[in-house]
Amino acid sequence: MDYVEDIAELEALYGKPGQPSLRKVADHLTPLYAKWIAASRFCVLTTVGPEGTDGSPRGDDGPVVTALDTKTLAMPDWRGNNRLDSLRNIVTDGRVSLMFMIPGSNTIVRINGAARLTTDEALRARFAKGTRQPATVIVIRVGEVYTQCARAVIRGGVWSGEVTDGLPTVGEILAEASSGEEGGAAYDAEWPERAARTMW
Repeated sequence: MDYVEDIAELEALYGKPGQPSLRKVADHLTPLYAKWIAASRFCVLTTVGPEGTDGSPRGDDGPVVTALDTKTLAMPDWRGNNRLDSLRNIVTDGRVSLMFMIPGSNTIVRINGAARLTTDEALRARFAKGTRQPATVIVIRVGEVYTQCARAVIRGGVWSGEVTDGLPTVGEILAEASSGEEGGAAYDAEWPERAARTMW
């Protein structure tokens, strides 16, 4: 199998980018980029660290991030599985990328920047859900923000309807991965109540 290992060869295969794809890039949150991101309740956070890369889905019941100013975003780190893959990477290498999505829209807004973790009490309290607060908040410095070409979402039919028939459940996957020591039907049956109880 032949692999492309030279940038000049790569560029020759694709040609030059169109001017709109370059002009749409901003180094801060313009009013319309800020409006779009404020409407997004879901994004994918990508980090890089000494063990490799990590892509983590992030969601909230309101905006998934809050703009502190035109160059700074804040993302509460809500409960997960405590693997801390993304957070470990941010502590050791702050480079991050985010893809913001909104159901029904073929547009994806992307941000590349640098992140740090904070336990600042005032900032954590800003995201409180009743008596619960995030343990940390991810503070992201915007390096660049731009829209993604919609073709991938259109090709994939992402918002065309649910296609879940025949998919394995998390319990089944866990049982397979652990050689039957964990997971299975009991895991799947207990998950909805556990998720509701530990959402924040």
